[in-house]
Amino acid sequence: MQWMPPKKWDAGLYDTRHAFVWEKAKGLVELLAPQVGEKILDLGCGTGALTAEIAQCGAEVFGIDRSMDMIAEARKKFPALGFEVMDARELDFTGRFDAVFSNAVLHWIREPERVIAGVEKALRPGGRFVAEFGGKGNIQRLVDGMERACRAMGISQNVTAATWYYPGIAEYASLLETHGLEVRHAALFARPTKLEEGEKGLENWIHMFASAFSDSVGLDRMGAWIREVERQSRAELWKGDHWELDYRRLRIAAWKK
Repeated sequence: MQWMPPKKWDAGLYDTRHAFVWEKAKGLVELLAPQVGEKILDLGCGTGALTAEIAQCGAEVFGIDRSMDMIAEARKKFPALGFEVMDARELDFTGRFDAVFSNAVLHWIREPERVIAGVEKALRPGGRFVAEFGGKGNIQRLVDGMERACRAMGISQNVTAATWYYPGIAEYASLLETHGLEVRHAALFARPTKLEEGEKGLENWIHMFASAFSDSVGLDRMGAWIREVERQSRAELWKGDHWELDYRRLRIAAWKK
């Protein structure tokens, strides 16, 4: 059974129910410290909220995302900014940017070296790469609940291994250094994240971020599987009136040598 990122991102659902994805990244923009006149690539820009925030600092920002729906929404919300549909594994820029920025994207890509090689190529000498994404141990309690639900329904699946890329500091820093990027800041930290919509919160999260699982579970069993995930996860993740996920984030900044 194969687990893949959502094949079709729901841009409206992303903005209305999962704004925490970009709202909690304010400190990452501060770490980027965009300057007036800099050219910055926002890798995996989503609906453009952080792209616009960076642009307000006076930088020239270009946003890319693999999702056509996300880019369409970004263009509608921020028509003065540039956005393009592009796969992060296939960056085709050479020395164009002073910085590459990425938030909550790289844990979806299980070919990190392809991304890093493209980032290094896109940067000018002395340029910086500032990113945050799911790190080692991210949503482990939910993953455990998903795997218990799979076993309860007779589904054979190693959820983490087949789904996300959650590296630790040493692993990711080593990849960056190997590709000519000098790591100057690295932190792995907990960020407990409240899900909105009360009882519906976890179901909404699964529909947003794990919808591709329906291919393996089957649409006819998806509802039952979600109920089983809720049952298996309730003791650890239900907080009385909302679900709370055990997010862990890896935040990193590296400079092109």
